[in-house]
Amino acid sequence: MEYRNLGSSGVKVSALCLGTMTFGEADEKSFMHNVSCDERTALAIMDRALDAGVNFIDTADVYGQDGLSERVVGHWFLGGGKRDKVVLATKFRFTMGDGPNRAGASRYRIVRCVEDSLSRLKTDRIDLYQIHMQDVTCPEEETVRALDDLVRAGKVLYVGCSNYAAYRLTDSLWLSKSTNRERFVTLQAQYSLVARELEREHVPLCRQWGVGILPWSPLAGGFLSGKYRKDAPAPAGTRLDVWKERWGRYDTERNWAIVDAVVAVAEETGATPAQVALAWLLHKPQVTSVIFGARTVAQVDDNLPAASLKLSPEAMKRLDDASALELGYPYDFMARIQGTW
Repeated sequence: MEYRNLGSSGVKVSALCLGTMTFGEADEKSFMHNVSCDERTALAIMDRALDAGVNFIDTADVYGQDGLSERVVGHWFLGGGKRDKVVLATKFRFTMGDGPNRAGASRYRIVRCVEDSLSRLKTDRIDLYQIHMQDVTCPEEETVRALDDLVRAGKVLYVGCSNYAAYRLTDSLWLSKSTNRERFVTLQAQYSLVARELEREHVPLCRQWGVGILPWSPLAGGFLSGKYRKDAPAPAGTRLDVWKERWGRYDTERNWAIVDAVVAVAEETGATPAQVALAWLLHKPQVTSVIFGARTVAQVDDNLPAASLKLSPEAMKRLDDASALELGYPYDFMARIQGTW
């Protein structure tokens, strides 16, 4: 397993990060209903990942319902000193509980959320605490100051963000620097061969500020796993069979061209399509660790080889060309004149 610095910090994390959104049997109130695994399977998945060198686990208070995923991870920590073998990341921001302060990134809510997560995770610290999405109803200064206080109190070691607009991330990083507060070391964001919009603004921004990118949905909800074929329905029981609206968004000529390129590179390299899609991200600038999910131990084993898969420049170009997206103004304007933006 390859290990990389977590953004500009000194801590080392595995090139693959185990995402836990599918952990625990969520009921019909949860968006993960019918696409998750039971706790026993989740514990086995974490054991297998750790044995293979994956030392980075990502969860969130909202995964499952009522903190289900965090509770499953907390149960896993109870056995055999596993807590100190992993870098633990979780997130806050979305709706939990009732009342007018059930969501958001205010100081009032952050203090409550971190204590609830610590309790569910059965730990005394969170290694990477991330705001799940920017909160335009709350001043960024309030959020930054509250997170800085958690670091100084020892309850959080590093802070990160997820689903931030580039303007807001720039504002936050400058605010942290100018006021000597803890700043975000990572950006967790949707990034895959299907979703490359991050490259317009966020990738250059993260490179400038030393922010590590943690891609989520690197297989586009399983679309790049090799299970799906053009003009055929999504296989029964898969996530895209359950999430039919997302399947409709993926069913485009561009995306099927991407699948064809991924399958072709997989055949040439002796890898699986999923391994190729994950490895493509690991070859991209500023990517620290790619978050992959698993509902079975077999899926963990299928994804692990991606960490050591080396793609040739020719293979990367084939994948880049197939997945190229329209830049839009002003990026295409700048690219025509000087070749880049």
